[in-house]
Amino acid sequence: MIRLDKYVSENLPCARSEAKKLLASGKVMVDGSIIKNGEYKLDENSAEVICGGKVLKSVKGLYYMLNKPEGVVSAVTDKEHKTVNDLFPKEFNKKIFPVGRLDIDTEGLLIMTDDGDFCHRLVSPKKQVYKTYVAKCTGELARDAAEIFKEGISFKDFTTKPAEIEFLYEKDGFIFVEVKICEGRFHQVKRMLHHVGADVVYLKRTAIGDILLDEKLEPGQYRALTEEELAIFK
Repeated sequence: MIRLDKYVSENLPCARSEAKKLLASGKVMVDGSIIKNGEYKLDENSAEVICGGKVLKSVKGLYYMLNKPEGVVSAVTDKEHKTVNDLFPKEFNKKIFPVGRLDIDTEGLLIMTDDGDFCHRLVSPKKQVYKTYVAKCTGELARDAAEIFKEGISFKDFTTKPAEIEFLYEKDGFIFVEVKICEGRFHQVKRMLHHVGADVVYLKRTAIGDILLDEKLEPGQYRALTEEELAIFK
């Protein structure tokens, strides 16, 4: 059995205070009856809970798409900076963690979950899950950049696995390129682009495998992964 306000906050998700407001406004129904008492106990495995016309389903695993904003670190906790977990309700954020990482000045798609096996499937280089980035750069891209990326670049600390790069367009003196890599070393995309003559001034991750960043999500916003998106990796 679980309290109704907790059930609503975990499965929307939203803060517990917001869940109580929804209850008080009469927007939550349990098995066809409006329930306003947040302390109401229900069996999450059998009760039908509807909030604002949407049927809530008990979440056994948590999987969220976040549009990570610049200036936020990909960590559960940090003493100096705001973290991606801080973007979620307090009642919810202690359960989840970021899948991989994005640099503090990089924006875009980050998946948050409580499922360690799911995380491993996405971040392990052996799984060959490519991450797609769009970069705004200064400089002049080497003509053989695509071949260099495909062959792999040897740095002092590691050699990159085969990657892809595509020139997109040039605007206001900047060049825009798309990069796909299947690993995630520290500053890897920036280092690879610098190697072929382009210095990154803005970087955004737009896809992980076939999961695309939802264009409706503003920086800092998130939503649950759909069943179709989850099926890609499960």
